[in-house]
Amino acid sequence: MKTYKIAVLPGDGIGPEVTRQSVKILKELAKKYKINFKFQQGLIGAAAIKKTGKPLPEETLKLCLSADAILFGAIGDPEFDKNPKLKVRPEQGLLALRKALNLYANIRPVKTYPSLYEKSPLKKEIVSGVDFVVVRELTGGIYFGQPRGRSEDGATAFDTCSYSREEIERVAKVAFELALERNKKVTVVDKANVLATSRLWREVILEFSADYKSVDLEFMYVDNAAMQIIRNPKQFDVILTENMFGDILTDEASVLTGSLGMLASASIGELGNKTRGLFEPIHGSYPQAAGKNIANPSGSILSAAEMLKFLGESQLAEKIEKALDKTLEQGTATQDINEENYSTCSEFAERVIRNLI
Repeated sequence: MKTYKIAVLPGDGIGPEVTRQSVKILKELAKKYKINFKFQQGLIGAAAIKKTGKPLPEETLKLCLSADAILFGAIGDPEFDKNPKLKVRPEQGLLALRKALNLYANIRPVKTYPSLYEKSPLKKEIVSGVDFVVVRELTGGIYFGQPRGRSEDGATAFDTCSYSREEIERVAKVAFELALERNKKVTVVDKANVLATSRLWREVILEFSADYKSVDLEFMYVDNAAMQIIRNPKQFDVILTENMFGDILTDEASVLTGSLGMLASASIGELGNKTRGLFEPIHGSYPQAAGKNIANPSGSILSAAEMLKFLGESQLAEKIEKALDKTLEQGTATQDINEENYSTCSEFAERVIRNLI
């Protein structure tokens, strides 16, 4: 029997609730298909700060380094948002984990569901059939650039956006290889008319793409891309972009599905001789809903499916995806999708379990 060691980092807010549902579904699959998951929980974010004083305790990092994959919940706490001068913040835990595990490529599928077309704020003809992937560089750019900080008098703040050829090439490889499996088109989103880093991106990718002649390559400024995702999202296959642009555009793209709670993500990288993977819904910690059993677990459930693909269990991943599709088609939905007649977070997951084949 195959055994996979999974580090479970529930995190903050609704993270523990949605992650609990994904673990429940994975355990059900394990019983049906004779595989074994060894789940071990770790602290991260605000939950870790409150217990240990650190957003990423050493024990959690060791757990993640020894695991086959990481299932992540959410991070963030309004208690810390109220004081921007705090030097220790929940988000530092996730950033540090990405850096420590060299998780340089974030893969975010954006897919719409026929049963949810009417829930999107956009017209049905715009959102029907949308299916693209955003590949976001995850360990470089303005989120990690040095120097950063404040002037001595506190009146000026500065951040540095920096990219190297190596950082661009390795994430480009992920995007182009993914495009070969899909519709062979890559759209690179940048701001090359203004930013030196974007001009380096264009230079490197034009050279790199010579080895992928069957892939159609286009470049698009980020402001235009933001508009096109709303006007004509079906034009995209694989979007490749830098860290901050990818963060913003994927949150924007979530409205296509009708809810931020529907989108999954995979963060991939290499450390030593091992490929690392962290899987998480793209929504935040949504503290207003924490503990109320009303959160949408779909993003977490689909992240679990992405984790199974990473582990080489694509057939099991497909079973989860089909079960979730069927659940939505049956009209089962959480409060974010149907305010009048909704299922709780745990009820939704139970229905997905019943639909597992």
